[in-house]
Amino acid sequence: MRPPSAWRGSPLRAVDETLLPALRAEVAAAVREAGAIARRMAGATLKSWTKAHDSPVSEADIAVDEFLRDRLAAILPGCGWLSEESHDDQTRLAASLLWIVDPIDGTRAYLAGLADWSISVALVRQGRPVVACIYAPVEEALFAAAAGTGACLNDSPIAATPGAGLAGARAAGPKPYLKTLTRIAPDLVSEPKVHSLALRLARVASGRLDIAFASTDSHDWDLAAADLLVHEAGGALTTLDGRVLTYNRTVPRHSALVAAGGERHAALVELMQGQKHAFA
Repeated sequence: MRPPSAWRGSPLRAVDETLLPALRAEVAAAVREAGAIARRMAGATLKSWTKAHDSPVSEADIAVDEFLRDRLAAILPGCGWLSEESHDDQTRLAASLLWIVDPIDGTRAYLAGLADWSISVALVRQGRPVVACIYAPVEEALFAAAAGTGACLNDSPIAATPGAGLAGARAAGPKPYLKTLTRIAPDLVSEPKVHSLALRLARVASGRLDIAFASTDSHDWDLAAADLLVHEAGGALTTLDGRVLTYNRTVPRHSALVAAGGERHAALVELMQGQKHAFA
């Protein structure tokens, strides 16, 4: 593994596949620090407010966002930037490399003192993630991946669950999707809500969940890191009709999605295509 000095200040074209594991390690350290910031700030005196669509945001969201923007820029200068809590600078569209960040995914859970919130960071190259870290500080669960090297949880390799069957499969996501799928597969196990979408999808990568759904209007910052994790763990995250996601588009928003291990994902897509009216 090359030391960080091998890429810091270097032209972006020098960031090739051999550097990705070292970048992953640097990003992992950054999200751990970000998690410590968020945990220190949690409590009754924390200020919060609502933004568009009645979505909550807090001082901690902003503090973590600012920390990560500075830290990631130091790790790899010159990248574009897209974050839930930053102004969307459209110059990102011309960037060959882009950081996509959700400083606190699951702010409602964070403010309520629950455990299922996370910090999500992905490095995207030409529309697809190549480095990813999702950190759930309360659970001390750090998911990390680099393209072509597999996925890990707290440095131990992880894999999505094998098989194509739905009987006994553990699924999480919006209730309408789970109810529809349960009508088709009565033995499906509906798991409790996971407030952080990034964490919900990461649990597919680790095998804690077999299936996860995301509703329409999820964003790049919810998905990019989890997408790479699921892929590197042998699964897939796509639209309900099986289309792979592209990141860093003008409007960074997506339609309904499904994630699962490779065989089960293929079976689900085939099933949903045959039941389009039910999943519309």
